[in-house]
Amino acid sequence: MIVLFCSMISRHLESFSVGYDSLRFLHQIRGFKAVSGRISCIKIMAEFMELEGQDGVRMAWNVIPGTKQEASNCVVPVSAVYTPIKSFPNMPVLPYAPLRCRNCRSVLNPFSIVDFAAKIWICPFCFQRNHFPPHYASISDENLPAELFPQYTTIEYQSPGEASSIPPVFMFVVDTSIIEEEMAFLKSALSQAIGLLPDNSLVGLITFGTLVHVHELGFSTIPKTYVFKGSKDVSKEQLLEQMNFFLIKPKPPTGVIAGARDGLSSESIARFLLPASDCEFALNSILEELQKDPWPTPVDQRASRCTGTALSIAASLLGACVPGSGARILAFIGGPSTEGPGAIVSKNLSEPIRSHKDLDKDSAPHYHKAVKFYEALAKQLVHQGHLLDLFACALDQVGVAELKVAVERTGGLVVLAESFGHSVFKDSLRRVFRSEDKDLGLSSNGIFEINCSKDIKVQGILGPCASLEKKGPLCSDTIVGQGSTSAWKMCGLNQATSLCLIFEIVKKEIPDATLQSSNNQFYFQFLTYYQHSTGEMRLRVTSLSRRWVAGPGSIQDLIAGFDQEAAAVVMARLVSFKMEIEAEFDPIRWLDKALIHMCSRFGDYQKDSPSSFSLSPRFSIFPQFMFHLRRSQFVQVFNNSPDETAYFRMILNQENVANSVVMIQPSLISYSFQSAPEPALLDVAAIAADRILLLDSYFTIVIFHGSTIAQWRKAGYHNQPEHQAFAQLLQAPRDDADAVIKERFPVPRLVICDQHGSQARFLLAKLNPSATYNSDGHHPGGDIIFTDDVSFEVFLDHLQRLAVQ
Repeated sequence: MIVLFCSMISRHLESFSVGYDSLRFLHQIRGFKAVSGRISCIKIMAEFMELEGQDGVRMAWNVIPGTKQEASNCVVPVSAVYTPIKSFPNMPVLPYAPLRCRNCRSVLNPFSIVDFAAKIWICPFCFQRNHFPPHYASISDENLPAELFPQYTTIEYQSPGEASSIPPVFMFVVDTSIIEEEMAFLKSALSQAIGLLPDNSLVGLITFGTLVHVHELGFSTIPKTYVFKGSKDVSKEQLLEQMNFFLIKPKPPTGVIAGARDGLSSESIARFLLPASDCEFALNSILEELQKDPWPTPVDQRASRCTGTALSIAASLLGACVPGSGARILAFIGGPSTEGPGAIVSKNLSEPIRSHKDLDKDSAPHYHKAVKFYEALAKQLVHQGHLLDLFACALDQVGVAELKVAVERTGGLVVLAESFGHSVFKDSLRRVFRSEDKDLGLSSNGIFEINCSKDIKVQGILGPCASLEKKGPLCSDTIVGQGSTSAWKMCGLNQATSLCLIFEIVKKEIPDATLQSSNNQFYFQFLTYYQHSTGEMRLRVTSLSRRWVAGPGSIQDLIAGFDQEAAAVVMARLVSFKMEIEAEFDPIRWLDKALIHMCSRFGDYQKDSPSSFSLSPRFSIFPQFMFHLRRSQFVQVFNNSPDETAYFRMILNQENVANSVVMIQPSLISYSFQSAPEPALLDVAAIAADRILLLDSYFTIVIFHGSTIAQWRKAGYHNQPEHQAFAQLLQAPRDDADAVIKERFPVPRLVICDQHGSQARFLLAKLNPSATYNSDGHHPGGDIIFTDDVSFEVFLDHLQRLAVQ
């Protein structure tokens, strides 16, 4: 059996020339016909990536089951992975306000029905008739505004005069309860970051250990700080009172949000938030003199660290000074919180930090209290429009699992590394502030809304956002992730931020054939109102149409519109979500039942005859994705800490389909003298003595040298002029790895290892174990995996037998 491993191929599809123009294919996908014969995997992937290149959307079902029962039978929910502010070079930006439906507030789009004579347009969502305003008087069939062009299904509006008057704001919150070596690494990285800040950006600094120090940067005479006890939670009112904010002006009434426009003078704010160009010298002076926390730590205790108190003070200070500004709190944490609210473990070293087993048994005494504290902090930050970025660098756990809710709901960035001196941290921090072509495109103050046809409801979103609790007819009773709303707050977002939208089909009856053929479109509209990195307020509108089918004969249409990669990513986000919220949830059993049900419904077979089983090329890779998802770090928590698992899931929940597929099923490239670099099977059989393998698992990139290649390298053959070909062979995977590292955030860890070496485990753990310690027929120069896990072939054999029953 030939196994196609196509996540590798999808990374190289940008160079693949597709023979359809985007409009023709968009028309085809709205009216799919059943296609007979075999279609190549490359062409299938290219079709869906072409659609994503137009609208930033990948849907698991591009032909949608038309009734509630049909959708239930499809197992994978009707869903979309949407990248709200994906960069489109040819997307028009219109310099005027959008035209909205007076009933449902949807925006005029190419699917609207227009009566040019009467100057009326009909909303495709609620069928409301709307009059065009006077400035559309010249509209005609030959003179269309850009928003009605069929190719502009994604468009952006830039309203003049709506630019934010507040520059970017960065509040650095720095852990000082770390060893001297780590402190030196951190100070060096922070000095570089400060030098990369935009000159007009406002900067603040808080350091913490046993106590919290708020640095008054505006007091240039001598270094001046306000000190707060780390074991005590400080309210916003207490903070403002103790920092003498109202020494000159009267205190604002209770319940009023403080800020420059209601109680605080710009002079008061400038004490703690200064333009980077004005305070760079002061900041660098403070960093140079910064020492590790001076409070002694007994040998049998952990260092005192009040992470929760420091973050709470940072949030309150920003809420007082710059509410609604899209300010970022950048938290640099080097160990577990042991003091005050949000503590994850006691100071006593005899108490271990919680493990997955402790969480499963509900025997982690600090966990629920810390999560509750950070949920309140997340709510405060969302209300203020601020976000939390987390840089956690330690060999021990620091509390990422507890902090996850605050980072994810505010749309913050997260980086997890072993040390502040590690390239993963240093390069990732530089990328945050880099302003080159491949910058992150950081934006803020986002509000995301959905409109869709009346037969569809929204169950929720899995991704970096927070519910705005805007209830209405679009909200489903079933809640998944951030649900029971049709609007969400995205305090922070970038060009790669992706949301997974889960829908519910509410139509119960099967319509007759005549109605189905005349009115068989479902419409979706995604609206993202956000502050662009330039400071402008923009509204991006994406309008979609997908055909629905129901009744006998609809299976072939559903198969033709199935996107295997998008479906795998949706299932990965769903299973991660269920593992976090459902007690006694068995992820392997849930995934297996879903896969068996799908293969039974969409496979081609004779009952009770496994050998007759086959899947359409549109489905043939999906079982493989599920096999690797079962073995991935999202499902298998053994040998991972709760912090690592939380980190992996946070990145999965914010990445697009292409990157998420690499996390689920890593890509593998083979380099040898016999051929040019080529994709290899993600299988232990790919290992050979005279071959170099490059594994990309998103979080880690592994360059693996076969035993012969390693011996030649150690002998120094690549340094000899007559062996230039060998030197080039060694360099080729390194160049490819560097190209991936430059484009990715967080920056992945690079591992260079040899066959039979200790770090070869990074590769072996991801390979299909087709050859193990108890199997026969090992090929010379190859390798085996010491595991009792079943191979993909055995998995597929069991799947076929169960699917045909």
